[in-house]
Amino acid sequence: MRLQGKVFKYGDNVDTDVIIPARYLNSSDPAELARHCMEDIDKDFAKKVKDGDIIIGGRNFGSGSSREHAPLAIKTAGISCVIAKSFARIFYRNSINIGLPILVSEEAAENIEAGSEIEIDLDTGIIKDLGTGKTYQADPFPEYMQELIKAGGLIEKVKKEVLG
Repeated sequence: MRLQGKVFKYGDNVDTDVIIPARYLNSSDPAELARHCMEDIDKDFAKKVKDGDIIIGGRNFGSGSSREHAPLAIKTAGISCVIAKSFARIFYRNSINIGLPILVSEEAAENIEAGSEIEIDLDTGIIKDLGTGKTYQADPFPEYMQELIKAGGLIEKVKKEVLG
């Protein structure tokens, strides 16, 4: 599975309260959450993001509370993948559960600039900066996790298996 998009880049310790501020958690509407995604760190993010774009973060991306609202807001905003130096464990799990691909690559997170156009091959973990031609390696997902992502998340995968 290949993804391509423009990079939005953030630093270390982007927590779930930055991804989706707590004042919006009374809504369970994914579109409403997406309208407020990243607004405390990037006021115009929701206006600028296009379907397929990619977030690159630093260390400990998604730390904080265990709410699924954070990866859901990111995915619904149009982000196709998040790359970071490291992820908070529960954010990582919640992302996979909702079908949001996330990759760990210190080198890519360090070297790819905001605004760059990149291509990601989820099957191999290869990340290519289309502007510079440089490639970076992330650990590819195991086959089962790739199936979850392609299905749109755990619930969608189970629905397809049960309902045929």
